[in-house]
Amino acid sequence: MGKIIYKTDEEIELMRLSSLLVGKTLAEVAKIIKPGVTSLELDKVAEEYILDNNAIPGFKGMYGFPNTLCTSINSAVVHGIPNNKPLVNGDIISVDCGVLMNGFYGDVAYTFEVGEVKPEIKRLLQVTKECLSKAIDVAVTGNRIGDIGYAVQEHAEKNGYGVVRELVGHGLGRDLHEEPQVPNYGKRGQGIQLKEGMVIAIEPMINMGKKSVKQHEDGSTIVTTDGLPSAHFEHDVAIRKGKAEVLSTHEFVEEVLKNKKS
Repeated sequence: MGKIIYKTDEEIELMRLSSLLVGKTLAEVAKIIKPGVTSLELDKVAEEYILDNNAIPGFKGMYGFPNTLCTSINSAVVHGIPNNKPLVNGDIISVDCGVLMNGFYGDVAYTFEVGEVKPEIKRLLQVTKECLSKAIDVAVTGNRIGDIGYAVQEHAEKNGYGVVRELVGHGLGRDLHEEPQVPNYGKRGQGIQLKEGMVIAIEPMINMGKKSVKQHEDGSTIVTTDGLPSAHFEHDVAIRKGKAEVLSTHEFVEEVLKNKKS
């Protein structure tokens, strides 16, 4: 495995700007998500917004990925490619977005409800968000990578959900994927020790059914093997003493969603 790159406070401030721009981009997406809209339309809005803010779409062209957003619908876990198929009432769509600004990446994901979704799917989203929050609570100096994975796994499995093993969170910085890997499962007290200056993307990927996933024939999208829905939320987090510093936010998104309801 490679070397962990620790960030200075100045670099962390630049990363915060990148992460906040992703949060604002997702809010632009939130404004137009509804039945009948296509994931390609969401992608176009996101790309224009990022470019208008003097940043570069972080995913486009990386590993040959053709778009700005990864849009993963229902049983798609991650890495879905935007297309012309309209979203339908009751869908969920994980929108994962990255930007490169001032030399640093931000990387944030949010799973949206399309129209009215079933209560059991709402619960999956709620528990996945709680998994992220519990992981952030233990992402502090002196703890270990295993503590983060354990926090996610314990909460998800207690609620009867499957935790994806093949895809993990990651270090973040001048590269989108840096060391260390941040699995969503693990044992407390195991793995690399968390230290001040580490910046990681924590991203629970939680399946309503079994934990197993496979690659779709498009060569990019990862889907659940049982065809049941999967949820995905992601934040960028700087490791600090006592309390993690969350650089990204879902607040812009949630503000938009609240206003759409009222």
